Amino acid sequence: MLEKKLTEEILGVALSTGADFAEIYCELTRNGGIRLLDGKIDSISDNTVSGVGIRAFLGTRTVYGSTSDISREGLLRCAASVAAAMGDGKEERSIKLTERIFPNIHPVKIVPSAADMKFKTDLLREGCAAAKDYDEKIVQVIGNLITVDHTIQIANSDGLFTSDRHIRTRMAIAATASDGHENQTGFSGPGRGMGLEVFDLFPPREIGKEAARIAMVNLSAGYCPAGEMTVAIENGFGGVIFHEACGHSLEATSVGTGTSQMCGKLGQKVANEKVTAVDDGTIPGAWGSVNIDDEGHPTQRNVLIENGVLKNYMIDRLGSRRMGMPMTGNSRRQDYGFEPTSRMTNTFIENGPDKNEDIIASIEYGLYARSMGGGSVNPLTGAFNFSVSEGYIVRNGKICEPVRGATLIGTGTQILQDIDMVGQNCATGQGMCGSSSGSVPTDVGQPLIRVSKITVGGR
Repeated sequence: MLEKKLTEEILGVALSTGADFAEIYCELTRNGGIRLLDGKIDSISDNTVSGVGIRAFLGTRTVYGSTSDISREGLLRCAASVAAAMGDGKEERSIKLTERIFPNIHPVKIVPSAADMKFKTDLLREGCAAAKDYDEKIVQVIGNLITVDHTIQIANSDGLFTSDRHIRTRMAIAATASDGHENQTGFSGPGRGMGLEVFDLFPPREIGKEAARIAMVNLSAGYCPAGEMTVAIENGFGGVIFHEACGHSLEATSVGTGTSQMCGKLGQKVANEKVTAVDDGTIPGAWGSVNIDDEGHPTQRNVLIENGVLKNYMIDRLGSRRMGMPMTGNSRRQDYGFEPTSRMTNTFIENGPDKNEDIIASIEYGLYARSMGGGSVNPLTGAFNFSVSEGYIVRNGKICEPVRGATLIGTGTQILQDIDMVGQNCATGQGMCGSSSGSVPTDVGQPLIRVSKITVGGR
């Protein structure tokens, strides 16, 4: 991390050609990984990301530069290149920084980098063995234990000088089942903003068994029929639908540039009145939580949609300038090589008024999406398609045979209106979200919901 005096000097150089604001982001991140293939160590990784990003503002214009040369000369050179790109003025700027310490709401009991390698490997072996032993048709198991120890320091020309440290741990297991003719896979990958104590919450054996269970379900499943139907989407990672189809459209990255379907709709009804959606980066130990965002602003609970009415957006500093609205603690980036943008943290639909059993019972014929896979979305139009990784046909209010190959196709604005039942078992699932500022950890979530009608792709 950088000394305060040097940081003040760097900021002064970044401002020297007429910028009205400058900031420095210093990072030291240690990424650890263990990969097992069929019970044997396939790879062990331990890499460090270290560098500095420097950004200057003039109104809504920004210039960003980064460097891995953290010597005084290298940092001043980077700041000078940012200043040169900003303008050709020349003025002396004096910056006085005041250190600020923000509360840590994510205590860690077992720091992964301090734990014995055998201990970590044994945890992963336990999960992989449980998947392999689930059924004789499980022919391959791949397991990964992923740890991140992320320390940042942020300073800006408003006088902020602060730092933060955040640790994340995740175990991801993929199991493949085969009947000799075809293969099907299952995946389970819980994670938290915690140390290795996370496996007190998620025992490795249960992670492995869940991956194998899904693989076996899909091996026995027939193909999903296509057509418009009623769909119940289960909690946890089912929330990826809201995250992708609607969440990105509520980020200032698209709203502030006029490229979002949600532009100009504050105070308007955009969803069914049963839908309340929140982005909350303050949940202790959650996968997407941080104490401060990547501009040094404290994270907060941000109600996006309340009883169907659009209440707020997710706003970083540049978005704040463009939109004339306050920052919400949503500025994020993959690492120092990326200029930050507004991004989600833990985004979810809150519990609603409906009983879960009533949601299933209400469906005469439709699809129950127990777990979701990946997909894609256009933030401008909200058009999306998502795969269903575990699905079942519902007949006469009963969950029946499993089906595979289902995709959900629609638009964000339409699905928000068509969510007509919201259950009471809200849970989250973990993922990595990609956007213009790289890949960042995010939680998605919801209770069981019912979509009255949506196009289901299948056979």
